[in-house]
Amino acid sequence: MPTPPHPTLDVLLPLERAGERITPDAGERELTTLYAHPLLERPVRAWVRANMIATLDGAATGADARSGTINGDADLRVFQVLRAAADVVLIGAGTARAEGYGSLPIPPGLAAARAARGQPPGLELAILSGTGDLPAALLDSPSPPLVVTVSDRPDLDALRARIGTDRVIVTGHGRVDLAAALGALAARGLPRVLAEGGPHVLGDLLAAGLVDELCLTWSPQLVAGPSPRVVDHAQWFAPALTARPAHLLHSGAVLLGRWLL
Repeated sequence: MPTPPHPTLDVLLPLERAGERITPDAGERELTTLYAHPLLERPVRAWVRANMIATLDGAATGADARSGTINGDADLRVFQVLRAAADVVLIGAGTARAEGYGSLPIPPGLAAARAARGQPPGLELAILSGTGDLPAALLDSPSPPLVVTVSDRPDLDALRARIGTDRVIVTGHGRVDLAAALGALAARGLPRVLAEGGPHVLGDLLAAGLVDELCLTWSPQLVAGPSPRVVDHAQWFAPALTARPAHLLHSGAVLLGRWLL
């Protein structure tokens, strides 16, 4: 069965562009420009863009504990552009297990813009994991992920032997030092970080003041149940974090926002 065409996205914000329509094309030039990263500071630091989806009643997943059951074609269109713009996708070990992560292919039409920015054709995957189990399919793949972990991980030597010392980043003892982890990624030439969750990782990144922007899709579903919210953190943010909209897009009943923190 052929893949359905990506939907057109209508601009709601900023107001000066309201009413414009972003039609899909193979290179997604207009959408890529809309989601372009700012010029990064020198010396290079990481720019963290989080990408999440939520239902109208605030759930971060469907009943199967996966975000894939609450997204759709409009979200996929933006999702592919965000990945093509990134140097590395950052996730927690729980998300790696629940969402079935594997290779991160870039659609051929988006590869040219990536090359023009000087980015390599392949997109790296980095997993935050203190002591948690990691999927064997990922660790034993021809291109294993980067694993960001702690110095007291019991199987640290075995992990290094399994995926290669250069694929293991140690930052912290007992708990991953997120700021140091982002610094280590930037030092590897991976400053454009796309954090894809889960909610606990996003909560920790926000609490540490390490998120520069949040791309949030609202799915027109109501699922109830015990699903986590997009941000899962034990403590209230005090004061509450404030974001300002960079843009808001619409397709059918789906809203796609980009918020700067």
